[in-house]
Amino acid sequence: MIKKEMIAMLLAGGQGSRLGVLTSKVAKPAVSFGGKYKIIDFPLSNCINSGVDTVGVLTQYQPLRLNSHIGIGIPWDLDRNVGGVTVLPPYEKSGNSEWYTGTANAIYQNIEYMESYNPEYVLILSGDHIYKMDYEVMLDFHKANNAEVTIAVMPVPMEEAKRFGIVIADEDKKIQDFEEKPEQPRSNLASMGIYIFNWKTLKESLYELANQSSLDFGKHVIPYCHSQGKPLYAYEFNGYWKDVGTLDSYWEANMELIDIVPEFNLYEEYWKIYTTSDSLPPQYFSSDSAVERCIVGEGSEICGEIYNSVIGCDVKIGKGSVVRDSIIMNGVVIGENCELNKTIIAEQVQIGDEVKAGIGEAADNETAPHIYNYDLVTIGEKSVIPAQVTIGKNVCIFGCTTLEDYEERNLPSGKTLIKAGDKQ
Repeated sequence: MIKKEMIAMLLAGGQGSRLGVLTSKVAKPAVSFGGKYKIIDFPLSNCINSGVDTVGVLTQYQPLRLNSHIGIGIPWDLDRNVGGVTVLPPYEKSGNSEWYTGTANAIYQNIEYMESYNPEYVLILSGDHIYKMDYEVMLDFHKANNAEVTIAVMPVPMEEAKRFGIVIADEDKKIQDFEEKPEQPRSNLASMGIYIFNWKTLKESLYELANQSSLDFGKHVIPYCHSQGKPLYAYEFNGYWKDVGTLDSYWEANMELIDIVPEFNLYEEYWKIYTTSDSLPPQYFSSDSAVERCIVGEGSEICGEIYNSVIGCDVKIGKGSVVRDSIIMNGVVIGENCELNKTIIAEQVQIGDEVKAGIGEAADNETAPHIYNYDLVTIGEKSVIPAQVTIGKNVCIFGCTTLEDYEERNLPSGKTLIKAGDKQ
């Protein structure tokens, strides 16, 4: 029988609704990040860099692009005869069929997959965080403490602690208590949603709690293990870690990549981030172009000016256009003499000549102010923006728009423009 010391289960089924139109046609882990990567590349690269060569990726929402991106795992050296990467969507079973309901339910539905590797330990990961972490060091900590469950935690400012699952631990990092998003936090150690379980402990808890309607690690499995007196430990992580689940945190994390001394460095030799790469020609910069503090992907043609921006692959920016503080994803075409400020443009968007975005006084978004804020303009994939229109701040656009959609060629701050047939 195959025996693996530790296998990883990577939860990548999330819709990511707080990313608005960026995730209307694609799962959050498959959203572009840092020019050429996808968000899921970071946990996958962490796995292979940490010596974890067996990864189950649990997909559900809009899985097509995620599945084709992962393929058989070649870029991460996860194309193995034994182990490697396996995509695990929900599937038809003879008794009953159900979607994954909750993080732990998704793991429960794949007990057979895990059983086939007979692991000592199971590493549970989330597919939507940006960080570099050596899981082997966490496993050593888990073993040294004879823990049955180890939760990766990181210190957060006390005033932000109520947004997280909070761990209360003693000086030996043994967990005394666990609170999910407490109003009055007793500690600032936030759970990162990264767990190492002894396989026996995980299996027993999942079977015991299988009837819960929406089985979740933070709400059910961890409290259950704690109530059974299992030794739970907190592994403190002090590196860079970012949940890019909102548009402002996604924009910020991209902008941090181009800081003079980036907090998160994509260029470290010893800890590479792997991804699937198309065979594209090199970037081209015309004599009229100007570039300052930008990441620019392969195959892009820059004839305008770009400042403090993250530009994906195969992007075309026309002559006289100025792009500032923006994220432009793969395959976008921007016409001539445009002015784009704090604009997030998803893949394959076409922008006509003389378009201005991120202009004027800010106003709250009319449909989803909790999503479209921070003075950002967000344009969903394959959208079309006609020439000579002006777009305000906190605006969301999705679909093939025409001049008739813009009153007097203007879309004021706070507006949402989603064409029929395209859903948010």
